[in-house]
Amino acid sequence: MRMNVGEIQNHHHGILNTGQRKQSLPIETCSLRSLISFRPTRVIRSTSGFTLIEIMVVIIILGILVGLIVPRFMEKPEKARVVKAKLQIESISAALKEYKLDNGYYPTTDQGLQALVEKPSIGKIPKNYPEKGYIPKIPKDPWGNEYVYMSPGDHEDFDLISYGPDGEEGGEGKNADVRSWEIE
Repeated sequence: MRMNVGEIQNHHHGILNTGQRKQSLPIETCSLRSLISFRPTRVIRSTSGFTLIEIMVVIIILGILVGLIVPRFMEKPEKARVVKAKLQIESISAALKEYKLDNGYYPTTDQGLQALVEKPSIGKIPKNYPEKGYIPKIPKDPWGNEYVYMSPGDHEDFDLISYGPDGEEGGEGKNADVRSWEIE
């Protein structure tokens, strides 16, 4: 069978033009040569990956976010320590008040907070001391320092103080003391 150029192109696409009408040919009738010579007109390339500019923009955005957010989280642990100190002071204060309810007085400054853990052997000896004490042990403040106890106190029946992060009396801002009479 002879074909002209138009018929060859149509034959290549599986269409036979016989002059009157176009007929589709089954794919088996296409020549092997026409299938091998078929080349797509458009090549699709994979463009996955990031350019250096895109990576730099992401790094800059992350840097800005870190600069804005991290300082807020850095203050949280210090605020948490102050809250913990206040809670410990309130807990120790509750044990001291229970001691007074049982015995009619608070432990003296000389007896200290240890009077809440074990029966005092100096000063006024309590008559109604529980077998296991009032608390199992005296905690250190969140900065690892001992609480300061005075009875009678300068501000209340007893004063209980944490000297804060610097461990020294006084201080302002983040080094401020946590005092029992200032807790609301």
